[in-house]
Amino acid sequence: MKKIVLIITSIVTLTVLVTGCATLFGPKTHPLAVSSEPHGAEVYVNGFKMGNTPVELSLKADKSYNIEFRKEGYESVTRIVNTKVGAGWVILDVLAGLVPVIIDASTGAWNQLDQDAVNAALVQQNE
Repeated sequence: MKKIVLIITSIVTLTVLVTGCATLFGPKTHPLAVSSEPHGAEVYVNGFKMGNTPVELSLKADKSYNIEFRKEGYESVTRIVNTKVGAGWVILDVLAGLVPVIIDASTGAWNQLDQDAVNAALVQQNE
């Protein structure tokens, strides 16, 4: 019985040590609430239409995004959403050792979006 417990404990420990905390437990996508005034603007993310406001998007945090708002009769507005490193993941990785730091840093698993919501106030075009 002791041998089985030792084997299971060894496997769990080895798994944690050879993978990063963010890789194991972190979210694969991050929610981003997108809204505008007035509502109903088309939302484009990096040139691809993703819906109309208000909408909640689920984006990977491995790159920056250009969020464009378009509505007929209004000037388009662009917002930029960047990524940042989640300090909590870095601390956990450092406590676990060098290998998790390398894995999470190279995979970008400890990245997150720099904001949870984007809002745009659209201005009517002059005719």
